[in-house]
Amino acid sequence: MSYRFLPLSSLVVNKSNDRHGELENETAAIAWLFNNREQHMKNLAKDIIEKGELYEAPLVTPQGDKYLVFDGNRRVTCLKVLQNPQRAPNGELQKYFKELSSKVEEGFFDKIQCQVETDRDRIDDILFRRHTGTQNGVGQSTWDDRMKANFVTRTGKGSSISVADEIEVRLKEKNMLPARKKIPRSTMNRLLSSEAFRNRVGFSINKKRFEYTHDESIVLNALKRIAEDLSHKNVVLGDIWDVDGKRKYLDKLEGEGVLPTHLHSLSTKKQAEKKAAVSEPIQNPLSLRSASLGQISIEKPDRRETLIPRLDYKIAWPGRLHRHRAIWEELQFHLKLVCHPNAISVLFRVLLELSIENYINQTKLPIGENDKLAKRIMKVAQDLYSKGKIEKKYLGELKKFDNAEKILSADTLNRYVHSPDFAPSSGHLTALWDSLAKLIVNCLIV
Repeated sequence: MSYRFLPLSSLVVNKSNDRHGELENETAAIAWLFNNREQHMKNLAKDIIEKGELYEAPLVTPQGDKYLVFDGNRRVTCLKVLQNPQRAPNGELQKYFKELSSKVEEGFFDKIQCQVETDRDRIDDILFRRHTGTQNGVGQSTWDDRMKANFVTRTGKGSSISVADEIEVRLKEKNMLPARKKIPRSTMNRLLSSEAFRNRVGFSINKKRFEYTHDESIVLNALKRIAEDLSHKNVVLGDIWDVDGKRKYLDKLEGEGVLPTHLHSLSTKKQAEKKAAVSEPIQNPLSLRSASLGQISIEKPDRRETLIPRLDYKIAWPGRLHRHRAIWEELQFHLKLVCHPNAISVLFRVLLELSIENYINQTKLPIGENDKLAKRIMKVAQDLYSKGKIEKKYLGELKKFDNAEKILSADTLNRYVHSPDFAPSSGHLTALWDSLAKLIVNCLIV
C-alpha cells in the first residue's frame, strides 16, 4: 500500500464501477452518478468545498499513464466537475458547480492524495469490506442489492461457493490439474463469475451446487485448458477484467473447438433418448440443431406484471450495452403492463432495434443501408440459424414477422409508435415478447 499525491487530470472515473455495472466510458459514468445520485453528489461537492479536503483518499490503480479509480468515484467526479463545471450533464448542475468552484483558490483541484494499489485482488478485498453508512451522501454510499450483485458478477467474490475450488476438485479427481502449477483461483473465479459464461463452458451453479449442463468429459477438457492457460499465464487478470475481455477469451476457445456445443448438451441427449424410447429414429447430429436449441431456453410464465419476466436470462452486460441494459431493466423491473402499456410498447420496439443493430455490428453481418427492421430481423435470424443458435421451427416463426396482417409483426410495432388509434394491450405485448425473446437474447449475448 502507498499513498501519493496525484494530478486530478491523471485520475479516470471507473466506467465499470459496481454501482452501475459496465458503461461505455468515463463521461457515461459521470452522467450516471448525477442522474441517479444528484442530491448526494451536490451534498458531497458542497462538503468538499466547505471542509477544503477529502477525508478519505480515493483507491486507485495504475492504468497506462493514468490511474483508474476503484473507490472514491463520487469524490473524484465532484472534483472533476468542480474543476470544469461544463462536465456536469445539464445546465442547472453546471451553474451549481460553477458557483461552488468560485469559492476556492486556484490550484485547489490540481493534486489529491490517493491510495495506490497494484494488486487488483487486494483492491477487490478492500472494496468488499467497505461501503457502510451514507450520512446523506457525505459519507461512503451503501451498495444496494443490484450493486452488490454487480460486484459478485464481476469478481466472483462474496458468492457462497468458490467456482475455482469446485473446478480444482473435479480436475484433481481425473488427474487433469496443470503439472506443478497452481490454478490462480481469484482469476478463475473472476472469469467464471457469471452464469452466462459458466454455461458456455458447460456447467452451472444451481442452488449453491456445481452441475454439468453438457457432456462431462467435454467440459472437463475445456476446464483443463482454461486451468492451463491461467496457470501458465497465457491469460492474466487484465485480459479478462471486463465482460468483453471474458467473452473474447471464451470466443477464442470456441473457435478452437475447445468449448462444448449444443450437440453436447445434456438436454439434447435426454431428448434423443426420449425419442429412442418411443421407437422413433434418432436424428443425425446435424439435424439435432433443428429439434433442440440446447443453448438458450426461454421460459414463458403464465402470469407476469412486467413485459420481461423476472427470470435470469444469463446475459453478461458489457459497457457498450449500457443503454440496452437500462431499457431491459425498465421493462423487467419497473414498468407495469397494467399501468404503462404505451411506454412499454415504444421501449420494446427500441430494445428490439438496438439488439438487432448490436448483432449486426458485432458479427459484421452485411446489411443494406435501406433495409427496414423486418428485413434486418430476417437476415439476423438466417445468420443465427446457420450458426446453430436457433432451430428451424423458430426461424419459420420469425419469417412471419414480415406479414403486415399478423398481430405479431413489424407492422404492429410500427403502429404502436406512430398510430394515434392503435392501442397496445397487455396480451399483445406479452405475445410479442414471447415470440421475440429468444432472438433478442441471442442478439445481446453475441
